[in-house]
Amino acid sequence: MLTNPTIETLKSLKLHGMIQALEEQQENPSIHALSFEERLALIVDRERLYRDNQRRTRLLRGARLKVTEASVEDINYKAARGLDKRQIAALAGGEWIRRSQNLLITGATGSGKTWIACALAQQTCRQGASVLYWRVPRLIEELRVAHGDGSYIKFLKTIAKAALIVLDDWGLTALSTQDRADLLEILDDRVNVGSTLIASQLPVYTWHTYLGEPTLADAILDRLVHQSHRIELKVPG
Repeated sequence: MLTNPTIETLKSLKLHGMIQALEEQQENPSIHALSFEERLALIVDRERLYRDNQRRTRLLRGARLKVTEASVEDINYKAARGLDKRQIAALAGGEWIRRSQNLLITGATGSGKTWIACALAQQTCRQGASVLYWRVPRLIEELRVAHGDGSYIKFLKTIAKAALIVLDDWGLTALSTQDRADLLEILDDRVNVGSTLIASQLPVYTWHTYLGEPTLADAILDRLVHQSHRIELKVPG
């Protein structure tokens, strides 16, 4: 039996997975047929699994996804939306995240842009990478507040640390010159070090017009469109 001091020591070391594994081994008489090394390996594996699960839970909570239940396994390919199973499977593998590439999802209201974006974001969290989700109108609002209360630089650093940022409802909000400059700062910080997923009702070819100010629009789109993957969704008939 584990003694209370041993359990308390494991708790103080935050080895909760080991505690669970040891308790299970105590309740399973057949475990004694294994060698000490085999039992230890099971205990260590449980601790690793416990920590991986805890990290995924933290990442999902921190991502603040709009559709928390979305997952790549539940994507509906039967609806005629123009989805390519092979493309989704490749994106789900996460290589685009490891290469700091971008993903642009476009389509009309009701085509499932947000759901698919959240499904791929959840998959990214499950693979151990950090994600931050914003609707662009809310992000713009938070950036304006950050300018006012002096937290702007800290806010930018927080965004830059995420392996993936999801910017949903791109194109719904009229942008000021400062808003455009802020978006450029965010995207510039991510070049070759982080991925950006855009979900928008607007086709990509209209984004330059939406952004206005040709110089800033050119700079923003250069950082977004270069080395990007695209999904163009149709509304199911």
